[in-house]
Amino acid sequence: MQDIVNFLNGIIWSPALIYLCLGAGLFFSVLTRFAQVRHFKEMCRLLFSGESSKEGVSPFQALTMSLSGRVGTGNIAGVAAAIGFGGPGAIFWMWVVAFLGAATSYVECTLGQIYKEEYEGQYRGGPAYFMEKAMGQKWYAWIFAIATIIATGLLLPGIQSNSIGNGIAQAIGEGEIIETSMGAISFTKLVVGSFVVIVLGFIIFGGVKRIAKFTEIVVPFMAMAYIIIALIIIMLNFDKLPGVIMMILGDAFSPMAGVGAAIGWGVKRGVYSNEAGQGTAPHASAAAEVAHPSQQGLVQAFSVYVDTLFVCSATAFMILITGAYNVHGSAEGTLLVQNVAAEVAANSPAYTQLAIESVFPGIGNIFVAFALTFFAFTTILAYYYIAETNVAYLRRSANIPGLAAFLKVGLMASTFYGAVKTADLAWGLGDIGVGLMAWLNIIGILIIFFVGRPAIKALKDYEQQKKAGVSNFTFDPQKLEIKNAKFWEDRLKK
Repeated sequence: MQDIVNFLNGIIWSPALIYLCLGAGLFFSVLTRFAQVRHFKEMCRLLFSGESSKEGVSPFQALTMSLSGRVGTGNIAGVAAAIGFGGPGAIFWMWVVAFLGAATSYVECTLGQIYKEEYEGQYRGGPAYFMEKAMGQKWYAWIFAIATIIATGLLLPGIQSNSIGNGIAQAIGEGEIIETSMGAISFTKLVVGSFVVIVLGFIIFGGVKRIAKFTEIVVPFMAMAYIIIALIIIMLNFDKLPGVIMMILGDAFSPMAGVGAAIGWGVKRGVYSNEAGQGTAPHASAAAEVAHPSQQGLVQAFSVYVDTLFVCSATAFMILITGAYNVHGSAEGTLLVQNVAAEVAANSPAYTQLAIESVFPGIGNIFVAFALTFFAFTTILAYYYIAETNVAYLRRSANIPGLAAFLKVGLMASTFYGAVKTADLAWGLGDIGVGLMAWLNIIGILIIFFVGRPAIKALKDYEQQKKAGVSNFTFDPQKLEIKNAKFWEDRLKK
């Protein structure tokens, strides 16, 4: 199974996808005239503007819902893997993909808002919706919807629960090893997997509003606590910070693991972490109640900064300042740098736990396990919401009995399986899901740009209204020659 997964990832995550992610980010950054920089103040203002409605969530709730997808295992275990397999220079490429990806995120999330619709009393939208309406290619939208249900419903949840299980096992021990039909499983991971699935079932059967309320409270609190711990560690070792920054920058272009490894791992883990271009964030973005689509696009661009430039950087600096990492060579079993035991897995939260533990003995393992549990759990909830939105998309044009129930059961089974199985397999399956979505979504938004430029038109319209001092923003898609934006056409008539 591992060999098959590695083979598929070798195809999906070829250099072509790496260049596509970076190239699309640069392309949209130039087209928007680097809106991710020009409108930074506006992004911050919009975070707390607007309110929820019966049909939609507030912009801040939509932000936390998307952040719950962005801020997760990728910020802790993913950063460790990028360093462990790509060297410290991989962090530079994570920064690059975040900066450029903020523009990609603006475009895809604005499209999610423009082409959203009201379905069963809730706002729904995402790449499948805007691929059908803006591209006019329903078959392509169906392929994306099915790929997304498989990725977020079956492949990706296992990574998050795997890190929860590994983090808690690292903190309190594996416990007794039990032989099961799935192989040998530690008692700790068995208990953790069971508990996570029970709580998950309670929330996902409660609907989207319950997910929004839960993430609105948990995500900001845990992200802030995690960054504070990181800042304390950085301040205590402030004299080492300039050297670490120089090591990241120097290793980005002549790294110990090879330029290709640094770029490849930096982009792969960057996209997995901040999800810019992956096509997940537009689902939460479409659920927001806003006056103009560009408002939510700008808010979601800001969330890329929060994820990578804040949380991922916090993890990277902790690991590199304390030296709690190894760097693996291209040949299996070789270590180019060894600072910790060779058997410590890079595809796990162990490096981060060792880093905090070296400064706060007796606290690091438990704190990371606790933080990771909340980060990863809210990410699983975000995955469910995304998969459910694509199920709703399929159901609006085809009656597929039992699909919603299958999704719930499948996601819970995937979550349990990931919690008790090996990290390499879980990450490999997750990478297949991320890669498939990224290919389909980035190609889709590029085609949509050349067909009609709706996201760019929306940005110019918003900027003109803002410059004119408008207090109540409106969006008229027909005036902008944007077709099939029926939700906004109907709203303007009302």
